[in-house]
Amino acid sequence: MIDAHNHLQDPRFLGKQGEIIEAMQTAGITGCVVNGTSEADWPDVARLAGQFPDFVRPAFGLHPWKVSDRSSRWLEILQGYLDQFPNASLGECGLDRWMESPNLDEQHEVFREQMNLALSLNRPATIHCLRAWGPLMSELRNFPRLPRLLLHSFGGSLEIAGEAARLGAYFSFSGYFLQPRKAKTREVFACLPLERVLVETDAPDMPLPCPEFEFNKVNHPANLARISRELSKIRKTDPKVFTANTRAFLGE
Repeated sequence: MIDAHNHLQDPRFLGKQGEIIEAMQTAGITGCVVNGTSEADWPDVARLAGQFPDFVRPAFGLHPWKVSDRSSRWLEILQGYLDQFPNASLGECGLDRWMESPNLDEQHEVFREQMNLALSLNRPATIHCLRAWGPLMSELRNFPRLPRLLLHSFGGSLEIAGEAARLGAYFSFSGYFLQPRKAKTREVFACLPLERVLVETDAPDMPLPCPEFEFNKVNHPANLARISRELSKIRKTDPKVFTANTRAFLGE
């Protein structure tokens, strides 16, 4: 099992990452993609990748919530990390109209720059999108070609999913969508091309109902095991399918 998207560098896990990874391994998890969000946490992601090279697959990206905090050298610094880690993906990046006072023009500019960087370096890209599916799809349509894309914690419609799949996108789902009120999201999940579906925790956020593992009242990455089992029941498939899809997205 591979966690397609988490934030193991989050301050809520500080100093406990080794213990957390041990719990993940005990649960049968063999690796995870740790996503950076800004210049502030990219060094922490890099440290984890160096400390646990056989388990942590790093990803470096500028999250839409962090766009206003970027320095004038952010893109150069981002490329430096991607050059330092040839197995790293770009993420997470994206568009967000859910946040308070969204700076949409800046978000679009930063998103395009990151997509172009992913293309130039031939890296997969993980995309965050909240209440911005129309603008996101417009952006993706305008690229003559796209890197491998993961729409993480996908919450869009089946129509959006269909177009995104035609553009080559993958989709990941977290345990949060096991909440009873997320039935519509599960209906979309059940209809997606199975070879494009990945599983994630988005830990320490996106908690699932009745978690098997807990850590200081936040989502524990080892919960991926239960998430994979529950989602595989919905799709009537072996959880190993999700791991194979994650490896395909990562280019392994």
